[in-house]
Amino acid sequence: MSDKPAVTIEEISPVKRKISVAVPWNNVEDELNRVYRDAAKTAKIKGFRPGKIPRKILEMHYREQVEDEAVSNLVNQYYWDILQEKQIQAVSKPQIDQQGIEAEKDFSFSATVEVEPCIEPKDYIGLELEKEELIVTDEDLQKKFDEIRQMFATMEELQEDRGLLLGDFVSIDFEGFLDGKTRNELKAENYFLEIGSGTLVPGFEDQLLGLKNGETKTITVTFPEAYHAKDLAAKDVEFTVKVKAIRIKKLPEIDEDFIKNFEQYESLEALRADVRKNLEEEKNRGIEDSMQKTIAEKLLAGNEFEVPPSYVERQIFYMMSETQRRMIAGGMDSKKAAEFTLKLHDQFRDEAQKAVKVILLLKSIAEKESLSVSDDELESKVREMAVQRSQDYDSFRNNLEKEDLLDNIRSEILTNKTYAFLEKQGQVKTVKREPTGLTEGTK
Repeated sequence: MSDKPAVTIEEISPVKRKISVAVPWNNVEDELNRVYRDAAKTAKIKGFRPGKIPRKILEMHYREQVEDEAVSNLVNQYYWDILQEKQIQAVSKPQIDQQGIEAEKDFSFSATVEVEPCIEPKDYIGLELEKEELIVTDEDLQKKFDEIRQMFATMEELQEDRGLLLGDFVSIDFEGFLDGKTRNELKAENYFLEIGSGTLVPGFEDQLLGLKNGETKTITVTFPEAYHAKDLAAKDVEFTVKVKAIRIKKLPEIDEDFIKNFEQYESLEALRADVRKNLEEEKNRGIEDSMQKTIAEKLLAGNEFEVPPSYVERQIFYMMSETQRRMIAGGMDSKKAAEFTLKLHDQFRDEAQKAVKVILLLKSIAEKESLSVSDDELESKVREMAVQRSQDYDSFRNNLEKEDLLDNIRSEILTNKTYAFLEKQGQVKTVKREPTGLTEGTK
C-alpha cells in the first residue's frame, strides 16, 4: 500500500502556486521495481534471454533510462492527484524542478503553475453609462444610396471640351528621364489612372490637371527620400506625358428604373425600406459594441488584479494571428505578413492584458450573479449561425463539434448576456448623435 506524500503549497503570487512534494522511498522503490520488471520483458543483453535478465545486470545497462521513466511516472501521478485533491485549477504547463532519485531517500520535486486569480468583482452595479439613440437619418440613407450608386457606376468618354479635373479617369502614355536617360521602370503605355488617387509619385497627378485629350506635357517630379528604389530617392525625374483618353464616372439615378438591377425589390420604396432596415441593424451593432467597450473600461477602472502571463501570451498570439490574416486577405505575401506580425508582439501586450482582465471580470460577475447559458440557447445560436452561413444545420454543428468550438460559442453567448445584465443594472442615459448635415455633392 502506498504511503501518502508530504505536500506543501506556496502562493508565490495571486496567479502562481508552487507545489512541493516529497514521495516516500517505499513508493519510489515500488515504482522502480515496476519499471524494471517492464524493462526486463523487452531488454536485449547478450547472453541473456528476455525476461530472464538478473536485476543487477539490468541496473548496469538500463539504470539511467529506468530512473528517468520512474521520475516521469511519479511526477505525473502525484502532480495530477494533488491538483484534483487540492482543487487547484492550473492554467499553464507546470515548471518541474527535481534532482532525480537517490536510494533510500524520499523523492522530492516541485511544480510551479499559473492559476486564475480569485476575483471579487466590485463597482459593477449602477455603472453610469451613455447610449446613443438608434436613429437612421436622411443623411445616413443618402450616404448609403451614394455607396450603392458607386457600385453601379459606369465609365463614359468625356464629351465636354475641358481639361482634366480631380476624379477624372485618364489613359496616358508616359516616359521618365533621369539625368537625360530613359528607364524601363519609368515608362508605360495606356496606363489607366484616377486623377487624385495618389497612385503615382506625389506631384505627378497634380501636374496633369487641365490637360485635354490628345495633349502632351513635360513635367518634373521629385521622388520621395524614402522611395523604395534607392537610386531614384530624392531625385528629380522629367516625364513626358500624353493624354490618350479621358473618362468620367457616371452615377445612376435612384429611381424606379434603378430597382431593375435587383430581383428582390418590386418598388423603390421596398429598396429604401430594406436599406433602412440594414442601416438600423448595422447602427445597432455599433451602438452595442460601443456600450460594451464603455462597460469594459469602467470595470477595469474599478477592479485591479493580476492576470496569468500565459493568458496574456495566448491573447497576444490570437491578436497577431488576426492581424496576419487581415494582411494576407488584403493581398500581402504570407511570409512578409508573418514577419511583420512577429514584430508586433510587444506592442500588443498592454491591449492583450486589458482584454484578458475583461474576460476574467465578466466570468467572475457571471458566476456571482448565477448567469449561465442553457443548451437551448446554445442550439438557437448555432441554428442562427448556420442560417447566416447558408449551411445545413446538422453538418454545421458536426463541424463545430469536431473543431471543439461549441464551448467558444457558449462563452460568447455568456459574455453578451453578462454585458446585457450590466447594462440593465446600470444608470443609462440615452444621447442623440449631433447631426452633421448632408455632405457636399449629394443629391
